[in-house]
Formats: sequence, C-alpha cells, structure tokens
Amino acid sequence: MKRIILVFLLLFIVVLPACSRKEATKPPGEGKPAPDFILPDLAGRPTRLADLRGKVVLVNFWATWCPPCREEVPSMAKLNQLMAGKPFQMLAVSIDQGGKEAVEAFFKQAETTLPVLLDANGATSKLYGITGVPETFVLDKKGVIMKKVIGAMDWSAPEVVKFLDEAMKGS
Repeated sequence: MKRIILVFLLLFIVVLPACSRKEATKPPGEGKPAPDFILPDLAGRPTRLADLRGKVVLVNFWATWCPPCREEVPSMAKLNQLMAGKPFQMLAVSIDQGGKEAVEAFFKQAETTLPVLLDANGATSKLYGITGVPETFVLDKKGVIMKKVIGAMDWSAPEVVKFLDEAMKGS
C-alpha cells in the first residue's frame, strides 16, 4: 500500500508541473503579423516596431562576432542608401552582449553605419524564434512578415531591391 501511495505521489509531482506549463510560443512565420517590440538604438532612444507601420521594414538579427553577419553589413548599408527617401526602414538588431560599445567599435572599424537596435538580453530575438544569426524578416507596410531569410545574403542585389520596391508599392 505504501508503495502504491509513493508511486501516485511521484506521478503527481512529475505530472502536475507539466500540466501547469504554458505552451511554448510559436515563432512567427511568413504571412503572420510580426511581434511588436521596443528596443533602444545606439543613442538610447526607444524604437517601437508598430510605429513603423506604413513602411516596408527589414528586421535583421545579427552580431558583431558573426562572420556571415559582418560580410553582409556592406550590402545592407548600400541597400539602406538606395532606399533613402522611400517608405522603407532597416533595423539591424544586435544580439551582442557587449551592447553599444561592441557595436560602435565594429562600425568604427567597418567605416560604415546602419540603424541599429540593441537586444543584449535576447528577449526580442527569443520572441522571433531566432535560431542563429543572421536571420532577417521583411515586413510589409501592415507589419506582416513577407519573407524570412536565414543566413547572409547580398541585400543590395538588383532582385532584392526590385522585391522591396514592389513591396513599397503594395497596400
């Protein structure tokens, strides 16, 4: 009898916590609304994703220690220049734990700059289900994920610019 009670107690202890766990949040995918976030830029000013509705937004999760990320930065900077004055916003979300200092040192060495947001605690990258860097989400003007790109790419390639131009023409 004691053994049966012990078995039930053990089962109760194991099963009860499992029943009370919240279901894991599913990362957003193409065709789904992008989760809103507020992150500081390098000057400490908060940027809220929802405030960018009406623009096509490229959200790129990256890190200064990531070789593919470092390789795609020049093409991102070129794309950002090509899109100047258009309803477009690039957000380079740094996951560097070194924060502002690491990012500023990187851009000083690279002799370029991008609109950077800091996600040093990883909350936003977790919200987006990031599994590695770089990972990029292209959002339409309504904040819906149009495209998810895993890995580095040439962001200034003509086909990318054409895709973004077409997205800016859409409603």
